[in-house]
Amino acid sequence: MEHLEPNKKDRSKFDIDLAYGKFHENEIANMFENSKFEIKSERDIWVNSGNIAIEYESYGRPSGIAATESDYWLHKLCVGDKTFARLIFDVDTLRQIIDRLDKRDIRGGDHNASRMYLLSLEKLFRKDVFKLYKEEIANG
Repeated sequence: MEHLEPNKKDRSKFDIDLAYGKFHENEIANMFENSKFEIKSERDIWVNSGNIAIEYESYGRPSGIAATESDYWLHKLCVGDKTFARLIFDVDTLRQIIDRLDKRDIRGGDHNASRMYLLSLEKLFRKDVFKLYKEEIANG
């Protein structure tokens, strides 16, 4: 499918290029219809810590991000029993980000049997992470 990007010539007043919008709408619809998701929920603690935990091992075996065969990782940020936001990552992209990002290794879960990466939400969305992502795309 052709990669479409908006440009000033294709815009009319405040309207964004319709073809660009339709392309991304179709991409999202296809993602939900034809892909597998790993869904995790982050409860309350993230609000004060600014971190999310991504499991990679449980009871000494690969789990979570290290074992998923899903196409996408959906991480829910909850406040109480309500969902504040949902972050969706391509699993391979999230793995690359985790490899390059400063992170803490922590234990948690039932009987502290799980190992997790503790990622700062602020660092996750910094310019240098986007720069690394762009470089990965350019290098294929």
